[in-house]
Amino acid sequence: MKLLRIGAPGEEVPAVLAADGSVRSLAALTGDVDGAFLAGGGVERVRAALAAGELPPLDAEGVRVGAPVARPGKVVCVGLNFRDHAAETGAAIPTRPVVFMKDPATVVGPYDEVLIPRGSVKTDWEVELAVVVGQRARYLASPEDAAACVAGYAISNDVSEREFQLEFSAQWDIGKSCETFNPLGPWLVTPDEVGDPQALGMRLSVNGQVRQDGDTKEMVFDVAYLVWYLSQYMVLNPGDVINTGTPAGVALGLPGLPYLRAGDVVELSVDGLGTQRQTFVDA
Repeated sequence: MKLLRIGAPGEEVPAVLAADGSVRSLAALTGDVDGAFLAGGGVERVRAALAAGELPPLDAEGVRVGAPVARPGKVVCVGLNFRDHAAETGAAIPTRPVVFMKDPATVVGPYDEVLIPRGSVKTDWEVELAVVVGQRARYLASPEDAAACVAGYAISNDVSEREFQLEFSAQWDIGKSCETFNPLGPWLVTPDEVGDPQALGMRLSVNGQVRQDGDTKEMVFDVAYLVWYLSQYMVLNPGDVINTGTPAGVALGLPGLPYLRAGDVVELSVDGLGTQRQTFVDA
C-alpha cells in the first residue's frame, strides 16, 4: 500500500492511494499517519478497510502532498553508506556505520520549496532511501529481526550545506538541520509492495541534468543491518525515520562544485517509491 498525507502544512489529512489510482480517505480510521497509528496496527486496518471497499474517495486534485509521516520523533542518518559516494568525497569506506542526527523539524513535503540558508554557498542534494520505523526496536538480537520493525519506505532528499557541515563544526548536524532540509515522500510504501529494499534504483537531476544514478544494492550496510545496529545504541520508536545514505553524484564530489542556487529545480526518484520535485529559494 501507499499511504500519504495531503493538505496545507499543519492541516494534512491521512489517505491511501488505491490500486486504481484513486485517493481514499482514512479519516474514519485515524486522525493522522503517525507513530501511534503505525504501532497500533493502523496499516492492517487500512488494508482491511480498503479491501472491503469502506474508504470513501478524496478529491486530491491540485492539493498539496505533505510528508507521509507526521511528526517523526527523530531522523537518524547514515553517512558515507555508498562506496562510490565515499570515494568521491575522499573518505574511506567506513567499517562501522557513520551515524548522525537531523532535526526532525526539517521534514517537509516532497514538492515543497526548499530554503537555501542565509550565508550558504554550498547547499547540496542527496537522494536517499528512507526507512520508517513501525515498531519499537531496542537491542534487536540480529539483523533478521529488523523486518518486523519496518513500517515502510519513502524517498528522502537529505539536503546538506557542506560548509556548515564540514568546515564550521567537527560534527555534521548544523549542516544537515537547516529549515526544510528533508523533503520526504510522496508516499509511505509498505514493505510487501517494495520487495527487496536492496534492489532499488535511485536517481536525481538538477535543472534536468542527471547528477545521481545509483542503486541500493551498492550500500555498504544494508537496511536490516542498519536497523539492528542503531537499536544497539538508541531506541527506535514508531514514526522515526532513518535516512540510509546516498550514491555518488553530489555537488561536493563533482567538477566545478555546482552547488544549488535560488531557482534551481531538483527532481528525484526511487524505484517503486514515486518522485519528488523541489524548487530551491533563498531563505
